[in-house]
Amino acid sequence: MNSNYYAILMAGGVGSRFWPVSTTANPKQFHDMLGTGDTLIQKTFNRLNRFIPSENIFILTNEMYNDLVLEQLPGIRPNQVVLEPAMRNTAPCILYAALKIHKENPDALMVVAPSDHWIEDETAFQDNVTRCFEKCAEAPVLCTLGIKPSFPNTGYGYIEYDAHGKEAADALRPVAQFREKPDYVTAKSFLDQGNFLWNAGIFMWSAKTIIDAFQKYQPNMYALFEAGIPVYNTNKEAEFISNQYPNAENISIDYAILEHAETTLVLPASFDWNDLGTWGSLYDKLAENQHRNVVVNGQLWSEDALGNMIRVPKDKLVVIDGLNDYIIVDKEDVLMIVPKSKEQDIKKIRTSVQEKYGKDYV
Repeated sequence: MNSNYYAILMAGGVGSRFWPVSTTANPKQFHDMLGTGDTLIQKTFNRLNRFIPSENIFILTNEMYNDLVLEQLPGIRPNQVVLEPAMRNTAPCILYAALKIHKENPDALMVVAPSDHWIEDETAFQDNVTRCFEKCAEAPVLCTLGIKPSFPNTGYGYIEYDAHGKEAADALRPVAQFREKPDYVTAKSFLDQGNFLWNAGIFMWSAKTIIDAFQKYQPNMYALFEAGIPVYNTNKEAEFISNQYPNAENISIDYAILEHAETTLVLPASFDWNDLGTWGSLYDKLAENQHRNVVVNGQLWSEDALGNMIRVPKDKLVVIDGLNDYIIVDKEDVLMIVPKSKEQDIKKIRTSVQEKYGKDYV
C-alpha cells in the first residue's frame, strides 16, 4: 500500500431520517442497515482499507461517538478518531484533519468520504479514487467524484462540469459550478443538458493543496486552526481543540472552498452508488432481490402485500395482510408504521416525538 494515501471518514451525523433505528446516541453509521453483518462504518472502513493503510484512516466524528467508533473498529488507535467538540458542518473538521495529517506527512494525499453510503463495486471505487490521487500528486487540484444521474432526483446536489473539449467520457472534467438540490423541473433540465452529476460528497486532494485553499478562501478559519499546529498530534491537542473549535464558522466544505476554487475537477464515477439517506433509498437498494417486500433481520409471512420496507429485531416473524408501500420499523422502545410516500416527514415526526415524550426515544 502507498504510505502517502490517507482517508477521512465523516461519521458525525445523526441520520434522523432513519429514525427510530438511528438515534442521537447511536446513529445509522453504527448500525447494520443492510443486514450484511457489518455496520455501515465497518463496510466503509474495509472498502478504504483495500488500498489505504489502516493506520492512515482517520474517523471524524462527534465526541459522543468516540467509544462507538473504537468498539466497532477495534484495530485503530485512539488518536485516529478525530473528535469534534461542537457541530460545525464539514469545513472546520476537514481543515483540522488536514493540518494533523500534513504535520505527520507533508506528502499526504487524502480522500474524504461519508461513512454511511453504499458502494458495491469496490474495485471500481478504488480505481476512481487512485486516479484522482495520481492527479492530485502531480498538480494542485481539488477532485471530487460525481455520480451519473439515473433520474431527476431532487434530493441531491448536482455538479455541473465543463462539457467543452473532446475528453473521454471517463475523464476528469473541470467543474463549472456546484448546484443546490433542485426542484423537479430543474433536475430534469440538468439531465437533458447531459453535463450534470450527482454530488456524492467524496473528495480527493493533497493535504497541502486543501490547506492552501483554506488559507486563500477562508483566512479566518485557517488562522484559527493554524495556531494549533505546534500541538497537533501531541497530548496538548485536545485542550486546544476544545477551546478553539467552537469558535469556527458553521459552514460546509462546498460553500467554504469548492465553490470558490478555480482548479476543481470531477471524475464521473464508474460504480453504482446509493447514499442510503432514507428508508425509501434503503428499500430501493434491497428490493432488487427481495420480491418487492424488503425485510431486514426478520422473517415475513405476507398476503396481498407489496412494496413494504420492514426492519425488525433479528429472527422476528412479521405477518402482514393487505398492506402496500409502508415503512414498518420495530425497535425495543418504538414501533413506527408510516406510508413510504411520507418518508420525508420522518424527521418532523421524530422532532414531535421528542417534544411530547422526551429525548430518550430519539
